[in-house]
Amino acid sequence: MNIQSAPAQLAEAPGSPGFSRKLKAYVALTKPRVIELLLVTTLPTMIFAQRGFPDLGLIVATMIGGAFAAGSAGAFNCYIDRDMDKLMHRTENRPLVTGEVTPRQALVFAWLLGILSIAILWFGANPLAGVLGVGAIFFYVVIYTLILKRRTAQNIIWGGAAGCFPVLIAWAAVANTVEWPAIILFMVIFLWTPPHYWPLSMKYSDDYNAANVPMLGAIAGARVVATQVVLYGWATVACSLLLVPVGGAGWTYTIAAVLSGGWFLYESHLLYNRAKAGEVANKVAMRVFHGSISYLTVLFLALAVDPFIGGPLFS
Repeated sequence: MNIQSAPAQLAEAPGSPGFSRKLKAYVALTKPRVIELLLVTTLPTMIFAQRGFPDLGLIVATMIGGAFAAGSAGAFNCYIDRDMDKLMHRTENRPLVTGEVTPRQALVFAWLLGILSIAILWFGANPLAGVLGVGAIFFYVVIYTLILKRRTAQNIIWGGAAGCFPVLIAWAAVANTVEWPAIILFMVIFLWTPPHYWPLSMKYSDDYNAANVPMLGAIAGARVVATQVVLYGWATVACSLLLVPVGGAGWTYTIAAVLSGGWFLYESHLLYNRAKAGEVANKVAMRVFHGSISYLTVLFLALAVDPFIGGPLFS
């Protein structure tokens, strides 16, 4: 062995610091925090569709396939947006900016992860789930990242629909079809995405302006953004309650939807009142951002518990 090459080889050996950094870099490409949020909606939807626990193998295949699909979309996004990521403080440590992963490596990784995700959903669940997985990746990569993100302040409204696909995939995995309850859950997440993301874009408005990304929170006044957050918040809560008469939800889901929705609306109106008074600070905006995550988590946890406690409110 060449003595000079030994340190380099050891640095890349499994378990070494070099290997660990590379692994973490690839994981970072998948945007794991986004995946966590998507998985929070997947399993509860499967349980609600089954009205009980689905087969364990089906759960595993759907969760892994869905996570890989989201990870693939995230990696494609990092590859496409690497030019703007280096201009923004919140993204300046992403692997393609730091050079821990090359663009070619990221692109190959994104394709492999996407192909694997569709295969897992197709054969582990059913072809419909696989097709919806393709739709989720396509919507996030092409519709949102390539077409909308840099062109319109409406980007997160329509592009955010990609984050709604996990509930359709979950329902299709169990029922091999898409029914009205799944569409309602899709619309809940669709309407929830703007009031979830716009407060975050208010905090990072300088970043988005530096990268010429027309996020509403960056290009519009605080009062305009807060008004939209309130309107979309009310639409989200109203839509969530449609699951009671249309989707067969019971008391557990209904109570959770009303209480958590009321709290989410209270925080949204607080943001609006502060904006109207000219007192909006990042702390207030981020309370709505974090509160929106808590709201969605409570809502879907209640969805998972609902089939086991009582029956539908409307039979």
